[in-house]
Amino acid sequence: MRAGLALLRGAGAAALAALAFTVAVPAQAGIFDDDEARRAILDLRKQLEQSNQQAQARQAEQMAAMNDSIGQLKRSLLDLNSQIEMQRADNARLRGQIEELTRSVAELQRKQTDIQQGVDDRIRKIEPQKVTVDDREFTVDPEEKRQYDDALAGFRKGEFDRAAGGFATLMKRFPATGYRDSALFWMGNAQYALRQYKEAIASFRSLVAASPQSPRAPEALLAIANCQAELKDRVGARKTIDELVRTYPKSEAAQAGKERLVSLK
Repeated sequence: MRAGLALLRGAGAAALAALAFTVAVPAQAGIFDDDEARRAILDLRKQLEQSNQQAQARQAEQMAAMNDSIGQLKRSLLDLNSQIEMQRADNARLRGQIEELTRSVAELQRKQTDIQQGVDDRIRKIEPQKVTVDDREFTVDPEEKRQYDDALAGFRKGEFDRAAGGFATLMKRFPATGYRDSALFWMGNAQYALRQYKEAIASFRSLVAASPQSPRAPEALLAIANCQAELKDRVGARKTIDELVRTYPKSEAAQAGKERLVSLK
């Protein structure tokens, strides 16, 4: 009995020990699992912090690179603006130079034109010119032509003193002038207008004597007859008209002379 109790007590103690061991083992296992979890969490936190740090470092690098790029872009824009301003300044300077060159060329052309005009004027003053007067073409000196034109202009304006003096000066300065016949004719008419009848007769006679073939010769004879009539020399006037009709019978002056004879009888 005692042996049985002892045996039973021994078996119970063993069972109790076994139970205690069984309970103790899970408790230790639970403690072990919490530590591992903490370490895992700490490791994760550490990895996360490292990852964040790395991300921040990369972001900082990217921002630095971006700032560098932006800085380079700004510098490039500033350089480009500087180049544009320099180009504008160069263009403005070139435009100014072109405008100045254009003005210089225009002034040079104007001076060249003036010089050429001056040369042409001087040439015209000394170069002989061809003229046609009373169906005759001949060459005259520019000054010779100027004097004739001036005297004739005076006659047409009724400035008979100027005309008579101008024609006389022309023939004195240019005794062989091709204008001689015309100058004698218009000088005689100017003298007639001035009532210088004797002088007019001398001028017309010089024309007829020197150039009887001149188309002005018949008119000159008729003018002589008119001068003689003004001088009351009717006989002389009739003789002159007879000469006119006999020498130039088909001329208009001859027909006018015949009509003039009626008043001379």
